[in-house]
Amino acid sequence: QVQLVESGGGSVQSGGSLRLSCVYSGVTYRSYCMGWFRQAPGKEREVVARIHSSGAANYADSVKGRFTISLDKNKNTLDLQMNNLKPEDTAMYYCAADPRVLFCTGAANEPNFRGQGTQVTVSS
Repeated sequence: QVQLVESGGGSVQSGGSLRLSCVYSGVTYRSYCMGWFRQAPGKEREVVARIHSSGAANYADSVKGRFTISLDKNKNTLDLQMNNLKPEDTAMYYCAADPRVLFCTGAANEPNFRGQGTQVTVSS
């Protein structure tokens, strides 16, 4: 059974940084995709970063150049380094996993597995 547990959220001022971490288990597929998505009240869900088990990553335009996703398959961790945070980055952030390449390509935005989320609040 796939389990995803996020940590690292918090409150920062605009321009600050946070690093989110996700410890995962049960991801035993030969190839798979992982990612981070966010949900803010009244806004649509947005997948901000995705990474394939091969290491290929892609980002939403809204975070490109500011966020970096990294996958450590030895430690079973997925991280999201967020720099130059803006108030519009405020949201609940979720770790996601999916065995389908569709999730990595963006053809599917609803992952098969997700964590409970961690709150990120950026004040101006």
